[in-house]
Amino acid sequence: MPQQPPVRSTPSPPRRPDASMSLLNNVMDHSLDDGYAEAAARRDAEDGGMPRTLRAKLGLAAGLVLAALVVTVGAAEARIDAPVVAKEREELIDRIDAETSSADTLERTVDKLRDEVSAQQREALRDHGGEQGALVALLAGATEVEGPGIKLVVDDAKSADESAGGPRESTNFSDTGRVRDRDMQQIVNGLWESGAEAVSINGQRLTALSAIRAAGEAILVDNKPLVPPYTVLAVGDGKNLSTAFQDSADGQYLHSLQENFGVRTSISDQETVRLPAAPSLIVRTAEPKAADPGKGDGGATADTETEKGTS
Repeated sequence: MPQQPPVRSTPSPPRRPDASMSLLNNVMDHSLDDGYAEAAARRDAEDGGMPRTLRAKLGLAAGLVLAALVVTVGAAEARIDAPVVAKEREELIDRIDAETSSADTLERTVDKLRDEVSAQQREALRDHGGEQGALVALLAGATEVEGPGIKLVVDDAKSADESAGGPRESTNFSDTGRVRDRDMQQIVNGLWESGAEAVSINGQRLTALSAIRAAGEAILVDNKPLVPPYTVLAVGDGKNLSTAFQDSADGQYLHSLQENFGVRTSISDQETVRLPAAPSLIVRTAEPKAADPGKGDGGATADTETEKGTS
């Protein structure tokens, strides 16, 4: 029996596993909408086909060049202005130094003239004061004095603090333990009343016209600032002067400052104390008394205020 030739045919390709998911395949194959693709192609055609990355690089380069140009111009202007600014600064410094030197010279001149005036005043008192010339010079503070007396030291409390307050608080001194100008006024007036013949504070000689004032937190004596501790020297009968002062109302006032506010005080008798002459004498109302005929210059005296007191 003859055999039939085998049927030779091309086998069909195998079926895709995702053949049943045609909708999902369509979405994946055409993820970019046709309208978006067309718009992108048109934009590329209008830009001449230049890649976006290249345009970004060119824009960045242009910005850097502009920034470098601005910095360069600013540096050049600063370099040009630097010598001018330096010159103006040097000129200002020179002016300050010149004015400071001029002020120092004027201050020395004033001090020199003040010393000359004081010396002439003392000489006039000595030559034309007659028999009471020395006494008038002493009471007026025109001459240095030396003799027995007392030494009184007054200092702020140890706990003095600018932030403290209390019954002694004021606009100028906010610390309860701070010595004030009115405290020194009472102390000095108490010494005069107790028999002191001459008084000084920190080397500043007091006269009948001396003033003790405050400026901020500083105490001024005749407009000269003093710093604590305040050393008060008084010429007089040392032991009796000390006792009389401590028993007086002003001495009790000082004792109350020590007990209630911690103000530190000490008083001691001294065999010898030396007080300088007052830096200047200002006579407001006194006039030389004319010499009587026949008595010569020795009879000439000066009407001088001798009552002690400190305002």
